[in-house]
Amino acid sequence: MIPTALIAEDEPLLAAALQAELALAWPALQVGAVVGDGASAVREAVQRRPDVLFLDIRMPGLSGLEAAAELADAWPQGPGAPPFPATVFVTAYDQYALQAFEAQAVDYLLKPVMPERLARTVLRLQQVLAQRSPARASEPLEHALTQLRALLAPAAPAQPREPLRVIQASVGNTLRLVPVDEVLVFEAADKYVRVLTASEELLIRTPLKDLLPQLDDTVFWQIHRGSVVRASAIHTVTRNEAGQLHLSLRGRPEVQAVSRLYAHHFKAM
Repeated sequence: MIPTALIAEDEPLLAAALQAELALAWPALQVGAVVGDGASAVREAVQRRPDVLFLDIRMPGLSGLEAAAELADAWPQGPGAPPFPATVFVTAYDQYALQAFEAQAVDYLLKPVMPERLARTVLRLQQVLAQRSPARASEPLEHALTQLRALLAPAAPAQPREPLRVIQASVGNTLRLVPVDEVLVFEAADKYVRVLTASEELLIRTPLKDLLPQLDDTVFWQIHRGSVVRASAIHTVTRNEAGQLHLSLRGRPEVQAVSRLYAHHFKAM
């Protein structure tokens, strides 16, 4: 089998340079597509099912990490499903990112990509692909999900602080104070976050990624990249024929989709 790869890099010159270096370091590798944004990376990867992914961390729209999470959610599962691609993140020097990658044993390349470093990465990728078997095709996806959950987890604040108790939301010219104890759902919506209680919906400007570290994670569970729900309000969780989970909450009519990345909350299913 000829190994295949997909490159996601928004700078054409860097993408071409990586492809040229790969041709030297791994002549057998066939680069099936080169895309310039995270959404295209997800779409092309689902269609082409490459063995290897090279994802730039900073891309328009979805970042490399977010694209990997979206792809993990969209990746086929069940009998006959292909193994999840071995993934390498490509990044400019970022001490925090590199420490996070190393802590989770995630392979990465620094820009500009150096031939010696790429050669080591290629060797690791070849070893990973050689060890895969159809009987254990689901293991790469489970491993990737564990790594991605850790990498996407909100950073802990420098100083420990009390969980958020009250939400301040503007309604016209009025400032509303909503006790967090009344909130059932926080949901990202463009530049805002929707705050849903049993009786109303409000909008706040605090990004969800900034809100997450202020929430008690034993009370609120993240179920999707853009959704957090009150665990005690979960009424039912159902699995459809495709294996996707959806839940309903006491006091809300909406059905909430559960990303595969956060399905570990419901392992009993």
